[in-house]
Amino acid sequence: MHFRLLASDNDTKARCGEITTNHGLIPTPAFMPVGTQATVKALTPYQLKEVKVPALLCNAYHLYLRPGDEVVKKLGGLHKFMNWDGAIITDSGGYQVFSLASLTKVTDDGVEFQSPIDGSRKFLNPEIVMDIQHSLGADIIMAFDECLPYPCEKDRVKQSMYRTVKWANRCLKAHNSEAQDLFAIVQGSVFKDIRKECADRLVEMEFSGYAIGGLSVGEGNLLMNEVLEYTAPRLPEDKPRYLMGVGFPIDILDGIEHGIDLFDCVIPTRNGRNGCAFTVEGKLKIRNERYKLDERPLDEDCHCYTCKNFSRAYIRHLLTANEILGLSLMSLHNICFFENLMERARQSIIEGNFKSFKAQFLSRQ
Repeated sequence: MHFRLLASDNDTKARCGEITTNHGLIPTPAFMPVGTQATVKALTPYQLKEVKVPALLCNAYHLYLRPGDEVVKKLGGLHKFMNWDGAIITDSGGYQVFSLASLTKVTDDGVEFQSPIDGSRKFLNPEIVMDIQHSLGADIIMAFDECLPYPCEKDRVKQSMYRTVKWANRCLKAHNSEAQDLFAIVQGSVFKDIRKECADRLVEMEFSGYAIGGLSVGEGNLLMNEVLEYTAPRLPEDKPRYLMGVGFPIDILDGIEHGIDLFDCVIPTRNGRNGCAFTVEGKLKIRNERYKLDERPLDEDCHCYTCKNFSRAYIRHLLTANEILGLSLMSLHNICFFENLMERARQSIIEGNFKSFKAQFLSRQ
């Protein structure tokens, strides 16, 4: 992997660059749809390519549980398995272990938990998580971290941060794949001193990139921006910065303003499946009766397949009739909207006017 900065904004910390991987280029800032189970729900790889998706985020935890990382390895790795020739990042599964699994027991050695699929007892630690991600074969892999809910007491957050740093070091020592790049994850909830210490300790270890985790868990936009303001500058300028799990347009634009390069979230597809379309004029709840006879596309400024071929009235009909096509068309449009937003953000950074672009975009939402 190689990261190259191309331009910086005149009035903010926003930056434009590119990440070169073994499976293509990721222009940054970039948004990555989430393909948890080696698929972006209701969409094909061809459709994703059509709307210029540069990379996908898959999940090591879920793929370890089903079909199994060894199965994916025997079938040629994740790219071949899901027929995706673009870049892939795999999340380590730390968030899923703590948010989805019941009867979780956490020690410095690792995490014991009950599988949500069959109830069997499982154990994950940094070394096992590295083995799983090596088997899956993604271009960029994430260190195993401990995720906490919000709010959380400061003493508990500090203890968790030290564990995350220790686990990151173990991941680094266990990482033996030259074809994959390892990113560390900065934790620390909303505590400035803990975030700073975590970032500083991880930067000393020389990872290929750095993520900021543990946000978008209920702390709100104001606190999230405060954390980004004092955390992002502590990360190396010559390496990618990744804000995990953040996906509303305002939060993405705030992240870009703080110098973040990568984003992922289920919001475009999840909201689409629930009848919410993102448009330049704001969110559109397409199930509403007012769209029953509306012949306009979802977004008249959009040129995706959905907007070029179907009316609001037709898509509303599909969703109210519980037709699968409606889920696909809505998801495709929303992903296209997010990718177009990233493209316009990159262009505004190159032109040195990101701040005015952001203000103009948000004024219409």
